Amino acid sequence: MLDKKYIANEKEEKWLNYWRDEKIYEFKPDQREVYSIDTPPPTVNGKIHIGHIFSYSQTEMIARYKRLRGYNIFYPFGFDDNGLPSERLVEREQGKKAHEIGREAFSKLCYETTDKYEAEFQELFSKLGVSTDWNIHYKTVSPSTIKISQLSFLDLIEKGHCYHKESPALWCNECLTSIAQAELETKTIKTTFNYITFKTVEDNEEFIIATTRPELLPAIVCVFVNPNDEKHNHLIGKTAHIPVIDVNVPIMADEKVAIDKGTGIVMCCTFGDQTDIEWWKKYNLPLKYIFTDNGRIIDEVPNYGGMKIKEARKQIIEDLQAGGYVVKIEELEHEVQTHERCGKEVEYSVMKQWFINIMDHKDDFIKIGNDIKWYPEYMHSRYEEWVNNIAWDWCISRQRYFGVPFPVWYCKNCGEPVFARKEDLPVNPLVDNPKISECHHCKCKEFIPETDVMDTWATSSVTPLINMRYGEKENYEDLLKPMSIRTNASEIIRTWDFYTIVKSFYHFGQKPWDNVMISGFVMADKGEKISKSKGNSKVEPIDLINNYSADVIRYWAGSGRLGTDIVFSEETLLRGKKLVNKIWNVSKFIEMHLQDYEDKEFEDYEYIDKWILGSFQEMEKGFINYLEDYEVGI
Repeated sequence: MLDKKYIANEKEEKWLNYWRDEKIYEFKPDQREVYSIDTPPPTVNGKIHIGHIFSYSQTEMIARYKRLRGYNIFYPFGFDDNGLPSERLVEREQGKKAHEIGREAFSKLCYETTDKYEAEFQELFSKLGVSTDWNIHYKTVSPSTIKISQLSFLDLIEKGHCYHKESPALWCNECLTSIAQAELETKTIKTTFNYITFKTVEDNEEFIIATTRPELLPAIVCVFVNPNDEKHNHLIGKTAHIPVIDVNVPIMADEKVAIDKGTGIVMCCTFGDQTDIEWWKKYNLPLKYIFTDNGRIIDEVPNYGGMKIKEARKQIIEDLQAGGYVVKIEELEHEVQTHERCGKEVEYSVMKQWFINIMDHKDDFIKIGNDIKWYPEYMHSRYEEWVNNIAWDWCISRQRYFGVPFPVWYCKNCGEPVFARKEDLPVNPLVDNPKISECHHCKCKEFIPETDVMDTWATSSVTPLINMRYGEKENYEDLLKPMSIRTNASEIIRTWDFYTIVKSFYHFGQKPWDNVMISGFVMADKGEKISKSKGNSKVEPIDLINNYSADVIRYWAGSGRLGTDIVFSEETLLRGKKLVNKIWNVSKFIEMHLQDYEDKEFEDYEYIDKWILGSFQEMEKGFINYLEDYEVGI
């Protein structure tokens, strides 16, 4: 007989122990069709919040549904502990920056810290009832995953999709690392539009340029005018004198200059934005890079060397005003690019970095996106829009301490890269030596190790490869190529989804999964999504499970439609708690009246029983249709 009262924590613990002891969710290949789930490995940079619970619960409901339909479920769980997010977590906890601790000691702290948080994550998701196979869980920084990431890198090198080049790259002065385009966010700030008078060297003709960034005057390499601008095109071919900085630069023509924006004349600096980079490459302009890694003006710039960027902006404006070069200053709001990890404005740096070529294969990535079924369907357009708007190749180098090292050394004499052999992976070039005695090009016998590590997306983009045990003799490539589904929220369509498609295309020439399931966000009171980085979650998931039970939390998670944002609601939890108790009471009532029950054929039931069973079957069909479309909230 069922207990008189339902005690949730007691019952849930019983079944959790049973699932674990009986290995109910352990994956074993057999004759059944495999349904595989590429689950997002949560970033190890703080505690799990209710937004994670929402999306992971919806994924888990699909796993249980497919299991009930007879599939052999491959459902791994991972932890993304590579790179910057985990480093920043350790820096916060230690109260020191990585460079203050030292590379070896800091990396050890990173492993210890991520292990601690991952154990907490595993306990939380287990208590939530997530039916994953914990025997196949992974970390993005471990010997096996480092090997796979390095193997992926070497494969792209062999196929000509990855290259090393000195090139402008986005740089975060706060995190002290390069970043990729996909890691940018836009932020609206208040600033000023400064109208500055310039003169031509040849005849002292005055003209005006409006800029929001006068601190870039020392980096001007050219002035551009649209050749179709009848008011200003007579300036083309002359030389401009830069006020205050006291240098001369050519005035050139380019149709990309917007005639109706500002004054119609623009300065090209190295570098203020992507257009500057395009012009620098197109016209082979000189390079005047004036920023340090930590966001100051380099010492070589007279009068402003050593100043922070915004300090230099203020001082240059004052100097321009003192010289009578400022026509007017307008206040305005405009969007700037910021680093999603720290929210700080980004600049450009010029250094040798590793890039993956994505610009030459955008049509292929669009085609693969078309081959994948997206749920909800409109999320496909977000992916396609992102691919169409990519402006440059994927920079995968990061100037940090903790992460997957590039399996590369460089000849001390000629700088030629020396790659590790696949059979020697994983390697750490800071510790290990290349398996050659001398450089094949210049015969030098000394080698310099690569100190950069791989971008976190360069490693998390290989989760299908990690799942299939890529490169190992015993692997699941036949079972998991492609995987059945990828599940995640919409903000990482442009990163995790896109970069995984890039890797799958380059490695295998095919899509990584058949389906993509995109969940919505849990919103904070202010109308912004709940996230670890913003620290705006007011509830702790483990407390909610202890107070309400896992079933009630899952009921709440199931109240949100796919791809649709919801606001966390304790009212929904209370309804869920009442529902669980009602189900228990109804079960007790049925149990009382079925002591002598004998199963019958459908034809032998009475009319009212047939009506009830028929109604149930119709309802079941409806629910199955929803679940086949990955819709758990209706």
